[in-house]
Amino acid sequence: MDWMELKINTTAEGCDLVANILYDAGAAGVVIEDPEDARALLRQKESWDYIEPGALNTEGDIVTVKGYLPINDSLGDLVKMVRERLTDLAFCEPGFGPLELATGTVNDRDWAECWKKYYKPLRIGRNIVIKPSWEDYRPKEGDIVAAIDPGMAFGTGTHESTALCIEFLEKYISKGCRVIDVGCGSGILSVVAAKLGAGIVEAYDLQAEAVDITRENARQNGVDRVVKAQRANLLDAAKDRVDIIVSNIVADVIIRMSPQAARHLKPGGIFIASGIIRDRRGEVYASLEYYGMAVVEELRRGEWIALAAMLKG
Repeated sequence: MDWMELKINTTAEGCDLVANILYDAGAAGVVIEDPEDARALLRQKESWDYIEPGALNTEGDIVTVKGYLPINDSLGDLVKMVRERLTDLAFCEPGFGPLELATGTVNDRDWAECWKKYYKPLRIGRNIVIKPSWEDYRPKEGDIVAAIDPGMAFGTGTHESTALCIEFLEKYISKGCRVIDVGCGSGILSVVAAKLGAGIVEAYDLQAEAVDITRENARQNGVDRVVKAQRANLLDAAKDRVDIIVSNIVADVIIRMSPQAARHLKPGGIFIASGIIRDRRGEVYASLEYYGMAVVEELRRGEWIALAAMLKG
C-alpha cells in the first residue's frame, strides 16, 4: 500500500496540537521527531547500542511531526482540511513555528526498511525490553521481552511518552487485572500489559491498520488469548469497568475522553494518560479532577508528561 507522508515543522509546545490535527484527519499514526529527544538519547552511553549514528536529527529546536494517510479517493479533502487547520493554528498561536505542510509518498516496504536502520532492543523501566522481531536478544534474569513490529501503526517505545506509559504499567499492573488500551497503535502497551500479567486487555484504535498490527504483535508474543483488538473510537466499544485504562495520545483527546474513562474504571482503578506536553498539564489535571479522578503520580521526560490518576471510590 502507498501512503502520503504529511510533514509539519513546529515547536515542542505545538507538537501535540499538530499531532491532533493529523489524528483527526485519520492518520494511521504520528511520528514526532524532537531534536531534544535525540540529544537526550545520545547523552546516554547505552544509546549507541541501538541508534545508528546520524539516524536522528540532534540540531536546533524545530520539532517535526509526521503523519501518514492512505492514498485513496478521500485524500485530497483530508489534506485540504489539514492545511486549513494549520492556517488557523498559525493565526491563533504564532509562536508554534512555521507550521508549513510538506507531503511525500512512502510505501510499507520503505517504511519497514527505514525502521530497521535504528530500531534495536531497548530497555524501559526495571525489566521491560522492547525489541523488533528481526533482532536477536539474550534476556537477562527477570527480563520481560516484547517483540514489536510497528508496521504503519508506529509505537516502538523509543518515544518518551510511550516509555513513560510502560514504566507506569510495570508499576500498576497486577496479575489477572483487566486493562483497556485506547489508541493502541502497534499494540506495544497491550502486549506489555499482557506480558506483565494482565488477564484481559481490550485494545481499541480507530484505524483498521493499527488493529491488524496489534493482533499480529499479540500473536507473535503469544498473548493473543489475552489481547483482543478491535476498531473503535476511544472508549465507545467498552462495556464493563476495568482496573486500568492506558492511553498514549495527546492532551486534547485525553481531556475529551475523561468522562468515558471515569465511567469505565472500577473505584480505585487507574487511568494512565500520556502524550501530554508540559504546557497542557494543568488542563489535563483539571479535567481528570472534574470527573472524579485524582492524580496520584506524575512522570516527566523532556517536554513530555504522563499521569496516573485514580478514580475516587
